[in-house]
Amino acid sequence: MVFSDSIKGKTVLITGATWGGLGAEAARVIAKYGAKLVIVAGRRQSSLDETIGKIKQETPSANLRSLVIDLASLDSVRDAAKEVNEYTEPIDVLINNAAIMAAPYSRTKDGFEAQFGINYLAPFLFTNLILDRLLASSRGPRVVNVSSSGHQISKIRFADPGFSDGRTYEKWQAYGQSKTAIILFTKELSNRYKSKGLVAFSLHPGVISTNLANHLNLADEFKENFLDADGQPWMSEEALKSLTWKTIPQGAATHIVAAFDPSIVNQSGSYLEDAKVSNETARPYALDDSNAQQLWKLSEDLVKYPELVA
Repeated sequence: MVFSDSIKGKTVLITGATWGGLGAEAARVIAKYGAKLVIVAGRRQSSLDETIGKIKQETPSANLRSLVIDLASLDSVRDAAKEVNEYTEPIDVLINNAAIMAAPYSRTKDGFEAQFGINYLAPFLFTNLILDRLLASSRGPRVVNVSSSGHQISKIRFADPGFSDGRTYEKWQAYGQSKTAIILFTKELSNRYKSKGLVAFSLHPGVISTNLANHLNLADEFKENFLDADGQPWMSEEALKSLTWKTIPQGAATHIVAAFDPSIVNQSGSYLEDAKVSNETARPYALDDSNAQQLWKLSEDLVKYPELVA
């Protein structure tokens, strides 16, 4: 493993670590190559127990811990953050991996459109609430936020992120908006805290059939060319026809690069594809500093951070 020296001895927290997905695969690799502690986080204890059991079958010496967090509930996010803040260990790497994809319209427990709430607002709040645990790391703390090339489908709908309470909802534009938000969050997180040593990256893992898309037939879904927020095809016909499907280990490779590659530290705030920095493949609106600042302020207002942290 190229980055084994960077992995050894670190404490890593990964959300969305259900077995069969990218988060669990990243956890498996990180545990195998000598992390001090891997914290697997997800909605159900039973799923986390399964992931821990599977990893220990391969790496019996792995030090693993579970953390229950339901990203559809900001109360659950706050409870999980409180638990993390009581750890004695600093967090060296946080991988915000959990997400839902192109789901039918629904709302989180706090009333947000579900994809925006789960894919973005919950990770935004969770990261901010455990920021002190990250900044306590003496080994160059990193935040890795899993986005998607699907961010190309939609900008942030600043005036109406909730799709008029579902009346104008389109599942792929909602997904695209949430993934644009993740890239902008990464950009602003880096801008705000790079002076304190924090490094942050967003990434597209590739087109992969995982448990994220159990409710979809992605092969059929990708036969139609989704229109972006400007009414234009989000991908050329040629690109659609030449889509390359990745395996779960291939997809998780970009997680590992973003989390541990020492050579990209000075490119904090960047977007990765195919296990390398790839800002040129991100839409300009997703890396725009003014958009990032505007989204951060909107997000603070929506989740009542930092006013209601206590």
